[in-house]
Amino acid sequence: MQLGQLPDTALFVLPDVFVQVHRTLIIQLAEQYRLPAIYPYRFFPTSGGLLSYGIDTVIVFRQAAGYADKILKGAAPNDLPVQAPLTFKLIVNLKAARAIGLKIPESFLLRADEVIE
Repeated sequence: MQLGQLPDTALFVLPDVFVQVHRTLIIQLAEQYRLPAIYPYRFFPTSGGLLSYGIDTVIVFRQAAGYADKILKGAAPNDLPVQAPLTFKLIVNLKAARAIGLKIPESFLLRADEVIE
């Protein structure tokens, strides 16, 4: 029996360069097998995936620029504090939900940071 045929099954896609490179195929296969999938970055649901929950990469890159600035001005990298991301975004693609026959509850949609029609 295939994963998509099992009841109450979903796909959790981890953040990885391989997955990012092959995201179109992964999204297509998840839809083909009617498998709900959650992805780590916003560009997955904007590419047709069901939903993503992950860090706000814009904020992370801004923080990285601040670190680079401090290092270029002479700060020792080992003296800089480690910072964990504080902002996470939930993005839902309703078109993808309809394609696999999934009804997203209104209460869930209200919690989303962005809903793609």
